[in-house]
Amino acid sequence: MSMEELKQDDQIISKLKQTCSDLNNLLQLSFNVETSLSEIEDKFNVMQENLSIASRRIAPLQSLSIANKALDTKINRAISPALSLLESFKLSESLQRKLLELSSKLANEKSFNKRVEKLIKYVDTVDDLNEAVNSISRECEPAIQKLQEVVEFLSRTKATDQFRTHRLRETLITLKALCETEVDAMRFDGLLDDALLNLQDEYESLLNKMRQRNFFEAKSDRDDDDDHDDVVAAADTVSTDLGSELEVEVLTRISETLAANDCLDICIDIFVKVRYKRAAKALMRLNPEYLKTYSLEEIDEMEWASLETAISLWIQHFELAIKNVFVSEKKLCCQVLGTIMDGVIWPECFVKIADKIMAVFFRFGEGVARSKKEPQKLFKLLDMFESLEKLKPEFSEIFAGEAGADICSRFRELEKLLVHSSTKVFFELGLQIEANQDVLPPQDGSVPKLVRYAINYLKYLLTDAYSATMIRVLRTEQIWKAGVLSTPETDENLLKDAMFNIVDAIRRNVESKKLRYKDKVLPHVFVMNTYWYIYMRTRSTELGKLMGDQYMKKTYKIVAEESAYSYQKQAWGPLVRMLDKEELKRVDKDGLTAMIRGKMDAFTKGFDDITQRHKSFYHIPDADLREQMRESTMKLVVPAYTEFLNNFASSLHVKSYPSPEYIEDTLNQMFEVVDNHKSSGKSSLRPRQMRDPSDGSKSLSGEQSRRSKDFRRSKTSAIDT
Repeated sequence: MSMEELKQDDQIISKLKQTCSDLNNLLQLSFNVETSLSEIEDKFNVMQENLSIASRRIAPLQSLSIANKALDTKINRAISPALSLLESFKLSESLQRKLLELSSKLANEKSFNKRVEKLIKYVDTVDDLNEAVNSISRECEPAIQKLQEVVEFLSRTKATDQFRTHRLRETLITLKALCETEVDAMRFDGLLDDALLNLQDEYESLLNKMRQRNFFEAKSDRDDDDDHDDVVAAADTVSTDLGSELEVEVLTRISETLAANDCLDICIDIFVKVRYKRAAKALMRLNPEYLKTYSLEEIDEMEWASLETAISLWIQHFELAIKNVFVSEKKLCCQVLGTIMDGVIWPECFVKIADKIMAVFFRFGEGVARSKKEPQKLFKLLDMFESLEKLKPEFSEIFAGEAGADICSRFRELEKLLVHSSTKVFFELGLQIEANQDVLPPQDGSVPKLVRYAINYLKYLLTDAYSATMIRVLRTEQIWKAGVLSTPETDENLLKDAMFNIVDAIRRNVESKKLRYKDKVLPHVFVMNTYWYIYMRTRSTELGKLMGDQYMKKTYKIVAEESAYSYQKQAWGPLVRMLDKEELKRVDKDGLTAMIRGKMDAFTKGFDDITQRHKSFYHIPDADLREQMRESTMKLVVPAYTEFLNNFASSLHVKSYPSPEYIEDTLNQMFEVVDNHKSSGKSSLRPRQMRDPSDGSKSLSGEQSRRSKDFRRSKTSAIDT
């Protein structure tokens, strides 16, 4: 073994020894640690035993602490609502003091605008007070319930001493009594109730101040005759706003406040009552006394002039009510009540305002439509119908919706009544003319008043003022009778058929009456006068165009000419034949002079007799017709007399007989002709033996009926009755 190996072995042995020593030290240290741990374990056991003993002693205190925390939470929960309730009471007291101050300022304020501004603040305060009272009302029951729970808990658990429990119980009793008495008093008998009553008075006062004032400004300082026309003219430009924006805002706020305080019914009653009175008073300023007469008996007993004026006023006032009064009232109603109940309530309120007023207008209109069917009423019935037709779009818009259904229905019923009445009056005119055949004709052969009335009546009906309306009425009546699916007639045929029935009734009436004359000449004078009047009054008019020129000439002009021929033949023919010279040829010279004188005496006597009859019984009222008959009679009589007088002057004492000039003057006087009376625009009627082949006719009369702009003037004033 070498040295190096020995050295290595020694180093290894040395390390092993060192390692063995370290292990021995480590084992000793472990033993020491184990001994220490054992001691510590003993100490821990002692400490654990001590902690167990302490824990058993502290456990009751811990339960008590938890119970205290729970009690604290429960008490806090009960006290919080009560504290909030106290805050609400404090706010309510503050608002009540503010309300009293504002009420005092309102009472002393004289300026209207400033008063309205203060009224808005007053309404705001009332709303705040109402909210505070509502808050108190809502918070009372929860606060009482929470306190009740705490008192019951403390009484049951004995968690506190009896003194504290007694105080809580007294507080609970006091709070209950306060809620039962004070809250209801605050709501129904306190300052809030007084404020609501005050708001109702202010509400009514403001509504009363909103008048239809602009409609009638034109009435002041004018004559009574112009009042109604001024009102209607002014009404077209009147604003529909009844109040300022501030006034409307105040009314809206008051409406909302009253509705929020269970006073909606009172609010509506005040609004409807006041605005109805305002609207009615606005119309009453026009003095519509005629509306008090509405029953059939009363209307039938009215003088026609009074009834005609009443109908004209009704048309004006009805239009004014629809276009101005109700438009304004509807707008105000929507502005003030439109926010309540999502806008459901205001249309019914507006209809309540308008219903009574409209009922009065409808009542009068229905009374007129149902009254006696007299001919002169037709034009006024057509005026009423036309006015309703023009107002229909606006009327339907104003009373649109379910609330206005009844008023719209009555409007339509009135239109139906007017259509039925108008057509009945028109068709009954022909029946009345037929029934008039038993009445004696004019004793002088002049044109009967009935014919004058009927012709002018039809002419006026065919003017621009009424023809379109009459056609609409006839067509409506026809559709109702025949049905919507029936084939409609043209406007011209519809009106022509209706007019023909009446014109033909006039013709039959004349033909019947001419047979009632006992005199041989009068029937011809009567027919000549009447048919010539009909032809001349209808020529170049809408009536003549509608009936047809050929028809009018054939039925009336030619017959009038034939009657003129018959008149001359019956009246003057026998007189002229007395001067016939054929008989003289068969007489000898001895008897010739006697026969000549006999003829002259007979002629003179006959001439005096017929001129006297003309003056007493035969009357030709038309000046141009009278002039034409004078000329033809002059040509027939004077030349025959002059020739006879000149031919047999030797056999006559000429001075003993009338001169030709006397005959001519007598005829002129008989026909009442003045030299300057001849008309340049006359039409010629020629007896058959003198008829001119050229039938050139010019208009004799330029009668053109125009609708009067003055509502008070009679629409039938053009009718010659």
